[in-house]
Amino acid sequence: MCKWILTNGASAFSHLPCCCLLLLFLVSSVPVTCHDLGQDMLSPEATNSSSSSSSSFPSSFSSPSSAGRHVRSYNHLQGDVRKRKLYSYNKYFLKIEKNGKVSENCSFSCILEITSVEIGVVAVKSIKSNYYLAMNKKGKVYGSKEFNSDCKLKERIEENGYNTYASLNWKHNGRQMFVALNGRGTTKRGQKTRRKNTSAHFLPMVVMS
Repeated sequence: MCKWILTNGASAFSHLPCCCLLLLFLVSSVPVTCHDLGQDMLSPEATNSSSSSSSSFPSSFSSPSSAGRHVRSYNHLQGDVRKRKLYSYNKYFLKIEKNGKVSENCSFSCILEITSVEIGVVAVKSIKSNYYLAMNKKGKVYGSKEFNSDCKLKERIEENGYNTYASLNWKHNGRQMFVALNGRGTTKRGQKTRRKNTSAHFLPMVVMS
């Protein structure tokens, strides 16, 4: 609150009539409200844009303490299903037979469904036998009738354009174990595989519906 205050210089007005002095006194006693000039100088457009921008700011970029914050999610990648034939670098198609045996073959029975179950993790299932490609703790590659932790494989595209499939849960002496077919088309133990070995490299071939 601001007031008009008569200073000692008021004596300079001594020559004025009493009615004028009384009027000056009344005016000086009336309180005057001082407005925030900084706020008044903002245009209506600027004020509206400021309020609208704050209200329309994406909730995903709000501060960590804000309630209801949306965490970035990649769920759209899960459940993606691809029909492929896995063609090995050694020129064999991977097949999962009805008895659970994993071998090589080039027929309808080697068509596989590759499903994303996590980011970078897939499940490989034979359409013909309904068995999943799996690797146990001992590095044995086999076909599993039911989906379990052995069936989770880390899929990675290597520099030569081929894919590798490593067990998500099992390692040997700290090293990853890979699905691989040797020169005769039979599976190799995971302990004997390495990422750089071409026997563990597979080319996913698109199956035309």
